[in-house]
Amino acid sequence: MKKSIAAKLSQLNTRLAELDRMLSAEDVAADMDNYRKYTREHAEIAPVVELYQAYQQSERDMAAANEMAADPEMHEFAQSEIREGKARLEQIEIELQKRLLPKDPNDERNIFIEIRAGTGGDESALFAGDLFRMYARYAERNKWQVEVINESPGEMGGYKEIIAKIIGQGAYSKLKFESGGHRVQRVPETETQGRIHTSACTLAVMPEVDAVSDVVLNPADLRIDTYRASGAGGQHINKTDSAVRITHLPTNIVVECQDGRSQHKNKAQAMSVLAARIKDRQMREQQAKQAATRKSLVGSGDRSERIRTYNFPQGRVTDHRINLTLYKIEQMMDGDIHELADALMAEHQAEQLAALGEEA
Repeated sequence: MKKSIAAKLSQLNTRLAELDRMLSAEDVAADMDNYRKYTREHAEIAPVVELYQAYQQSERDMAAANEMAADPEMHEFAQSEIREGKARLEQIEIELQKRLLPKDPNDERNIFIEIRAGTGGDESALFAGDLFRMYARYAERNKWQVEVINESPGEMGGYKEIIAKIIGQGAYSKLKFESGGHRVQRVPETETQGRIHTSACTLAVMPEVDAVSDVVLNPADLRIDTYRASGAGGQHINKTDSAVRITHLPTNIVVECQDGRSQHKNKAQAMSVLAARIKDRQMREQQAKQAATRKSLVGSGDRSERIRTYNFPQGRVTDHRINLTLYKIEQMMDGDIHELADALMAEHQAEQLAALGEEA
């Protein structure tokens, strides 16, 4: 084990002992904010320290086996213990390194997902609709809630653009690598010659932010317009100026929301999306700087990058960042994307481990 990792684990061991003392004090519940903070920290540290103690115990067992190996009668048994001990140590060390990886503070947050039709006209809008259904079904499988914030329907179906909020614990951690260009290859319903067309959509996944603490919005930087909503929604939604458009003047980011009946609700939703977009831009700028020094296969933040191809005639989905192809397009379009999401997360962790090794 590298010295820097061992030192970090030793610090956590000491800290856990301190937390045990503080949480066992008689007056610990007098300050409930501190009590909650300590219990949360204890819950995070305890499993790591437990693993570290298991590692130390394995080291002691290995040392005992090495001593035993000097006895000719016990040599073969000791060698077997040493081999098992080495394998156990390697396994625990890998798990410890994973536990020490820096946590993304946004991982547990709700998300905004934006899908925009790109090249391909009506077929691109139809594919945007298919993508939205895929993520909505994935959300359903995870028992998450989906709220449509704004939508612009395509002429033949699907969407020119759709913005939705997905509410659920860990939504960002599972879907944060979905941002980028999604390409589809298939025979459109409108194609009479049976030719395969290629269309594309762009997708952005942004964590919901606490506008108060994460993004400071100066009212002087905002232009807020209200207008009459268009499309479905009943008599009320079409007869009042309930739709809201907010322009952030310094960045020229424009957000529209017209799905709610209440102008107040639409304004609140639009402000949430605006804050998320501004925070997302800041995050992508930071990621771009990091990418200049270290190429990341996933999570580069580049929205123009083509990340995935959905080939319907061959029944395959290929993620170009990790060279993974899965021949289960029907299941995936029905929301069964956990295998792909897990593979992207594993690749990201591998990159983090490599960086941790370089630092250590």
